[in-house]
Amino acid sequence: MNRTKPPEFKTQFAEDVFCGLTSYPKKLSSKFFYDEKGDQLFQQIMGLPEYYLTGKEYQILVRHREEIGEAFASLEGFDLIELGAGDGKKTKVLLRHFEEKNYDFKYLPVDISQNVLEQLSQSLETEIPGIEVEPQQGTYAQVLTKLSEYKNRKKIILFLGSNIGNLSQQEAINFLSGIKASMNSKDLFFMGVDQKKHPQVILDAYNDTSGITAAFNKNLLTRINRELEANFDLEAFMHWPLYDPETGIAKSYLVSKKEQVVQINDLNLEVHFQAWETIHTEISQKYDDTSISWLAEEAGLQIVKNWTDKEKCFKNYLFQTL
Repeated sequence: MNRTKPPEFKTQFAEDVFCGLTSYPKKLSSKFFYDEKGDQLFQQIMGLPEYYLTGKEYQILVRHREEIGEAFASLEGFDLIELGAGDGKKTKVLLRHFEEKNYDFKYLPVDISQNVLEQLSQSLETEIPGIEVEPQQGTYAQVLTKLSEYKNRKKIILFLGSNIGNLSQQEAINFLSGIKASMNSKDLFFMGVDQKKHPQVILDAYNDTSGITAAFNKNLLTRINRELEANFDLEAFMHWPLYDPETGIAKSYLVSKKEQVVQINDLNLEVHFQAWETIHTEISQKYDDTSISWLAEEAGLQIVKNWTDKEKCFKNYLFQTL
């Protein structure tokens, strides 16, 4: 690998790409999957038969929306803050129910993608026009620093889709600690978590036969080509997922099929790949009740209640501060 001193990084994306591709082993953060094309691909992934996570959590929210609403409800009303809102398909189940019940609430969807927030706001205006929506663009870390400012009434923080699984164990504890620090005693945190299950079911979820998940991972290289003036050849990389049932960790890689050199002009960077060298792109941790309880306690939270689907593939946990 050859590199000269790069110019000042213009974006966080540029800095993370530089650091990730000059480290060993190489890595790229999954948080950068979500440009406009990545958003479209992930919408397709959520509709795949192999990708059970979305359907199972949707089933939980439909089946238990009454009970969940009762847990959220407050005399003074509440602010509903969703981290990583995406297209809001699952959350709309709750939003419609809250609107029907005439709950006094404001919905604050948070996402790193401005494109996603604009689409979500437009769809809500059409589908549930009565609710108050206040989009928040930014990373989780950026938004967490603002959450403590919402203290005039009860706030409910949503974190659906098992996004906690994209964090390492220590990152998950740090994240949950940040959530806890932003909460008052009356606040609640509602989180979706994928559960440990048959290893093949999990592996298939990240290795669909139609190849959309592979395209989703490779789109990160397309984004580097476009935004950082690089020359990645997508056909020279293959997508390779793994799942370890002992640790509950699923990982995704892009694997170089040959020895090659990639130029990233905006970073003054020349990246050398050996044949079969990897770029680690994603982690997806699977949990059970014991490991979630431990994580929560480490962060100063406790489980109030949980709901699951019929097959017990997925769970939504409700937390409060210790």
